[in-house]
Amino acid sequence: MPGTEEQKNNAVLDNIQQLGQTTTPAMESNIYCLTIIGQVEGHMILPPQNKTTKYEHLIPQLVAAEQNSRIEGILVILNTVGGDVEAGLAIAEMIATISKPTVTLVLGGGHSIGVPIAVSSDYSVIAETATMTIHPIRLNGMVIGVPQTFEYLEKMQERIIQFIKRHSRISDEKVKELMFKTGELTRDIGTTVIGQDAVRYGLIDSVGGIGEALQRLNELIKEYKQRKSEVTIQ
Repeated sequence: MPGTEEQKNNAVLDNIQQLGQTTTPAMESNIYCLTIIGQVEGHMILPPQNKTTKYEHLIPQLVAAEQNSRIEGILVILNTVGGDVEAGLAIAEMIATISKPTVTLVLGGGHSIGVPIAVSSDYSVIAETATMTIHPIRLNGMVIGVPQTFEYLEKMQERIIQFIKRHSRISDEKVKELMFKTGELTRDIGTTVIGQDAVRYGLIDSVGGIGEALQRLNELIKEYKQRKSEVTIQ
């Protein structure tokens, strides 16, 4: 049928335009892959030339993955420079409260508010060459210089520190030490940790890549299924 052939041609063109390839893998998977790339866009729309991940797009995806019975685990791939603090924390809280097994993989970078997102899963993996920048939060635009503003910043900072501490093996003292370190970042305060250092500090669970992340996620799925079956039997 001409219509069917035309639809196939259009699908091929779409794949070339969107993905740069003529064929795409067509397999049913029990793992949902969520990507957080570029800058996390929150309440303010960023310029069109910025590569962004909009948090309002991620929230329904996470809800759908939680509700879909065919999805047994979630893999979150991060390569982000950070972005909106409240949007990043919202994403991190959602990942942390999903009932299904979750694994995060940091590729390239998981900077700024990307750090809480990276540690929010059940297990976290970082590539050997990937980096994570830990620094104090900052405000853009006009700031009212009153005590309440600084109190708000301090409370927001503490929320981030406590979240990182609860979802990793790093102490809050170490987080603060890395966060407020001077001299390492040019014209700024904070620390950049690379792959193995992130594991050594207890921030990330292990160094690896996509293979290790999927292997660990499949192990968590197996354990999750076993616990559910034991509860059902009882």
